[in-house]
Amino acid sequence: MLELNKSGTDRSEPGRLPAQDPGPDAAPDTRPAGDSPSTDPDAAAERVPLRPYLIAGAILCALYFLYAYFQYARFGSPSWDLGIFEQEVRAYAGFDAPVVDIKGPGYLILGDHFSPIVALLAPLYWLWPSAESLLFAQAALFALGAVVVGRTTQQILGGRSGLCVTVAYGLSWGIQEAVKADFHEIAFAVPLLALVCRALLLKRYTAALLWSLPLVLVKEDLGATVAVVGFLLFVYGRRLQGALLAAFGVAAFVVTLVVLIPAASSAGRYDYWTKIDKNGEQDVSMLDSVLGVLNSSVKIEMLVFLIGITAFMALRSPLTLLILPTLGWRLLSQDSNHWGMVWHYSAILMPVLFLALADGVRRSRGSRRPWLASYAKVAVPVAAAIAVAMTQHLPLRDLLRPETYRTDDARSQAARAALDAIPAGARVETDITLMAHLTSDRTVYWVGGAPGTAPDIVAINLDFGWSRPIQDPVAYAEQLHPEARYRLKHRGGSFVVMERTTPEPAKIPGVRGD
Repeated sequence: MLELNKSGTDRSEPGRLPAQDPGPDAAPDTRPAGDSPSTDPDAAAERVPLRPYLIAGAILCALYFLYAYFQYARFGSPSWDLGIFEQEVRAYAGFDAPVVDIKGPGYLILGDHFSPIVALLAPLYWLWPSAESLLFAQAALFALGAVVVGRTTQQILGGRSGLCVTVAYGLSWGIQEAVKADFHEIAFAVPLLALVCRALLLKRYTAALLWSLPLVLVKEDLGATVAVVGFLLFVYGRRLQGALLAAFGVAAFVVTLVVLIPAASSAGRYDYWTKIDKNGEQDVSMLDSVLGVLNSSVKIEMLVFLIGITAFMALRSPLTLLILPTLGWRLLSQDSNHWGMVWHYSAILMPVLFLALADGVRRSRGSRRPWLASYAKVAVPVAAAIAVAMTQHLPLRDLLRPETYRTDDARSQAARAALDAIPAGARVETDITLMAHLTSDRTVYWVGGAPGTAPDIVAINLDFGWSRPIQDPVAYAEQLHPEARYRLKHRGGSFVVMERTTPEPAKIPGVRGD
């Protein structure tokens, strides 16, 4: 895959570093010609061995998957997203339309978020039909980003900078929080953006264009990021390529939000506009949204830590412009989940920021400002130290705790017993706790989200965190589905499984006829 970056038409000019011009504050190079390193990026690539980065990537992949696997095995999924994505991938693997019943019976997921790239996981799912396969895929994609980021850094900075940045990226809070949040489609964007930034830094502009194109298939907002890649190409002198790519990115962004998603949505619109123009039930004008982009300390903290993890050197690189589209919609959003340092929203920014760090260091090494040139010499180890220090407050620290590996506690045993009470092939309505453990071989609905379906089984965790405690589970199941009657089939710990005793409805919403 990395061979795409070896474009014979995009090589650096002789005598120039394999990156952009250092800027007006750069000091002249007074070294003898014989002391100058080779500046051909392809020659530099040959000198930088791949094996250490593959080893580092394998270690990071193992750490990410280990954390995600044991969180899954302990029934600790933080949201319904893993179940949603498994239903989507399972549909693609069966050559079916990507219907996700968790979002609603017969719900076409392309009308929610436009992420057809997840269909690439179908072959893996054929071999490993489980939510675990998605967790592994995400771990591998994040680790691939580390390989690209680290090796590219060594190519342009030399020394041990590559491995330091590999550590800084691999332990960054954006990646760790994404691992904790289970699988998301943005996992594909991480290595793609790393490859885009690599190509820009090594002046392989055609490769940068080509690597950016698949981003529009990852998520609907990334067309705007592709447009920024086009802008950078334009600024770097590839005016036609840059203008065409920017136009493509804008067009993909608009067409996806205005045409494709509404066409697939049962509501006929893109539902997430309300994240910007509504705060609960209150309407919010665009002007108020813009004026409120920094109206929370949570937003400011997130911005500081985004740049701070690069020892603030990312600010020296034009690559940092690539984070603006993602930051833009997050800061405009009225949903506080989008503002902070948790969840998966910052993962796609990590490869951009750490390659911007490398670019910023390169630009600063020859600065006429002595303090900046001196700081550039230590910025990379400082960034690595920051990442290691922050990890004591981040998810991967749990790998040092023995309780992380205990999956035989009373709660986990009760959950597995509940799963055993649910037959394969059943239609099940459940909450988050059991959801991702059922989606591989059952039809799964979100509790309360499937009226009229009269599922075969209603399975709930009484300790899930209901707004009101459920005193009578059977009555609760019949309240959800007054068209059916249920009886208690299994109860263990906080888990309750009820089965339908009345006949299945003649017509079930969202179920297609054979």
